Amino acid sequence: MKTASYLGLLFILITACKVQKTAQQLGGTASTYSIVSAAKESILDKPELAPAHVGISVFDPQSGEYLYNYQADKYFIPASNTKIFTCYAAMKHLGDSLVAFEYFPEEDNITIRFTGDPTFLHPDFEEQKAFDFLQKNAPKITIVAPRFKADAMGNGWAWNDYDADYSPERSPMPIYGNLVYFGKNGNRITVTPKAFKDSLEILSSTENGLFNIVRAKEQNSFSVVKSNGQFRGTAIPFMVKKEMDQLMIPLLEDTLNRVLNYANALATDQTNWKKFYAQSTDSLLKIMMHRSDNFFAEQVLLMVGNEMIGLMDDAKVIDTLLKSDMKGMPHKPRWVDGSGLSRYNLMTPKDFVWVLHQLKLEQAWERIKTIFPSGNTGTLGGLYKGYEQNIFAKTGTLSNHVALSGYIITKKGKPLIFSILVNAHQSSATTIRKYMEQFLTKLIDHQ
Repeated sequence: MKTASYLGLLFILITACKVQKTAQQLGGTASTYSIVSAAKESILDKPELAPAHVGISVFDPQSGEYLYNYQADKYFIPASNTKIFTCYAAMKHLGDSLVAFEYFPEEDNITIRFTGDPTFLHPDFEEQKAFDFLQKNAPKITIVAPRFKADAMGNGWAWNDYDADYSPERSPMPIYGNLVYFGKNGNRITVTPKAFKDSLEILSSTENGLFNIVRAKEQNSFSVVKSNGQFRGTAIPFMVKKEMDQLMIPLLEDTLNRVLNYANALATDQTNWKKFYAQSTDSLLKIMMHRSDNFFAEQVLLMVGNEMIGLMDDAKVIDTLLKSDMKGMPHKPRWVDGSGLSRYNLMTPKDFVWVLHQLKLEQAWERIKTIFPSGNTGTLGGLYKGYEQNIFAKTGTLSNHVALSGYIITKKGKPLIFSILVNAHQSSATTIRKYMEQFLTKLIDHQ
């Protein structure tokens, strides 16, 4: 009996050591072995993910310890998880309200310099304080060249997305979201802004509704073409002209029905600029994160640049952020745009955990919860039903790449920060998201 008891005890000790070793190999401890098991069952052992690259990190902000890491030091293309970096910078530097423009009032003139605010005349924002100000004061307004050094298209964006509604061009003075909106009223096509009405060429009948509208690559020329699908309206980016007086100011004049003055440079360098505030910052950030709006993210990063370094320059403001607010990240990322449209972005799961942790340390939790999508909302719609108050996270999707990073609150009330990055899969994004959901709901239920 003593021999049997000894052998039984030895077996238990050997098994425990194996569990300890396995957990440690996967970045955890014996106490977190359930996370190891959940990761294997829900993600790592799935046949669809066998050829893919996967990185996972789970962090306990209360203890300051990682509970689980799997390839969390590896670089991945993060897609729209990049917006987490942009959101962090915006929450820290843009204040409570967005600067619609800077202005210098004189006795008989108001000099205005735009700051990249993407909400100006955007259909998502009904109240337009900036427009009302311009309309009231238009006869004595002089618009001057902004402090803008960015390219219209981001570094590494797909060239053939030029006419996709998710990639409008960046500009110092956005108007209508830098999109032309086409609708249908009977057999008539509606166009907003109306200044583009004469740029539309009808090449196909609109009576049966089987048509689409396309834009030429290098010009603001739009055409109605035959299609097998029913036309239900579309939004197409217009091509932003380099000089503001070539397009943006005429568009504004057309909308205001007023004539504006324009100067390429100030006669004297004014220093006492005032700021005109329009929308609340969080109203913009919430849409940016819930809808994963690329245009808003790009313009937000430029606005951060205007505040931090006095210049709308994406490369320079990213460099400044990485050397200041974000210098403590575990790995130096390759960060090239605000939205994540670029496949040049490279970041690690631990980088996202670090930024999310810093955000939680620096901002009120209620503010974070409002801006980040919760379960079954925004781009998490249809997922995490019944877990609406247990997850607040940002998705990311490019072809063959899926990402999800954010916060979970377990059923025991324990807060955790996580990042899951999947690259080079050939399954459907929906399938990958479901596997992530299985993993995270297990953590919520059992941790």
